Amino acid sequence: MQIEITLTAPDDADYAASDLGFLLHKHPDYMHTRATTAGEVTIFFSEKSQNRSTAVMHLEVDPVGLVRGKSQQSDGLLSQYVNDRPFVASSFLSVAMGRAFAQTMAGKSKDRQALADRALPFEIRVVPVALSDDLDLFKRLFEPLGYTILSPSEVCKEQVVDLRLSATLRLADILKHLYVLVPVLDNFKHYYVSEEEIDKLLAKGEGWLSAHPEKELITRRALKHRRSLMNMALARLEETVPQHEEQEDGPKLKPEEQLEKPLRLHALRLDTVAEVLGQNNITSVLDLGCGEGKLILRLIKERGLARIVGVDASVKTLEAAHRKLRLGQAGDVMAERVTLQMGSLTYGDRRWQGFDAATLVEVIEHIEPHRLSALVLSLFADARPRMVVMTTPNREYNVLFEGLKDGKLRHPDHRFEWTRAEFESWANMVADEHGYSVIFAPLGPVDDTHGGPSQMAVFKQEGAV
Repeated sequence: MQIEITLTAPDDADYAASDLGFLLHKHPDYMHTRATTAGEVTIFFSEKSQNRSTAVMHLEVDPVGLVRGKSQQSDGLLSQYVNDRPFVASSFLSVAMGRAFAQTMAGKSKDRQALADRALPFEIRVVPVALSDDLDLFKRLFEPLGYTILSPSEVCKEQVVDLRLSATLRLADILKHLYVLVPVLDNFKHYYVSEEEIDKLLAKGEGWLSAHPEKELITRRALKHRRSLMNMALARLEETVPQHEEQEDGPKLKPEEQLEKPLRLHALRLDTVAEVLGQNNITSVLDLGCGEGKLILRLIKERGLARIVGVDASVKTLEAAHRKLRLGQAGDVMAERVTLQMGSLTYGDRRWQGFDAATLVEVIEHIEPHRLSALVLSLFADARPRMVVMTTPNREYNVLFEGLKDGKLRHPDHRFEWTRAEFESWANMVADEHGYSVIFAPLGPVDDTHGGPSQMAVFKQEGAV
C-alpha cells in the first residue's frame, strides 16, 4: 500500500515544486527507510523538477506478523492468513504516516515555514484503498474539505479502489485528512480503540471535523462503532463549533473582549476568581475551559497552589496555552505543578476528582443549554470539588454596551446569556440537588437597574471547611 504526494508549480510561481522535500523533511535524492509498528516504510521521490515533484511513501506490512501470537480460535486460521489487511490502505497506513511525517503533520518546516503555512496545489494518490461503501462515499468525505475527485475507479469487484485527489490546501491539513479518512473508508482499525483514540481523532480533526457534514459517520467508523466513545467525541466536537451569528444589517457583532475592554472586565474576573481561591485556602485547582491559560498564569504566582490542571476541548487552544505558560521551558517542579488536558466538559472524567476547587470563567455560556445537565453531573455529582467558582455574562447589562444591537449576544460563540434571575435560579437548583451552598456577586461596575456586566457564583460543599 502506498500514498503518492505531488506538488505542482506553474512557471510563474514564487516557489518550486522541488520544495516538497523541505515540506516533508526528506531529501529528494535519497531513499528513506524506517521500521514502524505498522511495517517497513520506504519514502522516495519518483519525479522531481521545478514544476512537478512526487514523493511516494510505500508501506510493506508483514502478513505473518499480523497473526503471530494470536489465538487460533479468534477468527479461524484461514481468515487470519487469507485477508486483504497487508495489501490495502488502511489504519496501518495512517499509523505509518503519523511516524514518517510527524513534523509535516504538525505544520512545521525548518527551511520553508512560509510554504508549510500556505495552501498549495497538490495531487494525492492512495492505492489500493479498501472501500466499505459505494463510490459516492469519496465525494461525501472529501469534497466538503475542498478536494476534487480525479479517478475513484474500482480495480477489482471487491471495492478496492485507486483513489486520486487534487486540492489546494496546506500539506499538513491534507495529511491529517488522510490520517483520519483512510481508515474511515476501510471501516476498520487494526488496533484496540480506547478513550485515548478520541484525543487523536480530535487532534487530527481540529479545524475541520466539527463542521463536516459526515462527522457522525466519520466519528463512528474512526472509533470502531463504539457508541460510548462516539458520543463523547461528538460532545467534544460540539464544544469547539463556532456559532456565527449573521446580522441583517450594520457592522458585524463586536467580540466580547472588544465590548468589555473599556471596563477591564476580563482582568477583573480573573483577579476576583484568584482572590476567592486565595481566601479559601485552596491547594489544587481544576480550570475547566481554560482557554489560553490566562487564569492559570495568574494562579501560578500563588505559592499555596500545589497543583493546577487546565482542561479544554481544543487542541490549538491548549497549544497556545502551553506556549503562553512556557511549559516547554519549565523545569520538573513546574511540570508536576501545572498540566494541561484535552477533554470534554460534559463527560465525567476520573482525572477531575480530588481537587479542592474547580473554576469555569466565562465558560457555561459556550455550552448548548441541553448539555448543561451533563456538565452538572460530571462536575457536581462525579468530580465533586470542595468549591466551584463560576462566572458568566449578565444579559441585562447588554443594553449599556454601545454598538450592541438589542437582543444580540456579546459573542458569536455564545449559545445563551442569562439574566441575574435566570443564573441564580439555575445555580440554586444545582446546589440544592448536589449538596452545595451558593452565593452570588456582581463583577464590574454595577448599574442600579441592570446590575453588573458579569456575575459570579461560588458553590461550596455543605459542611466543607
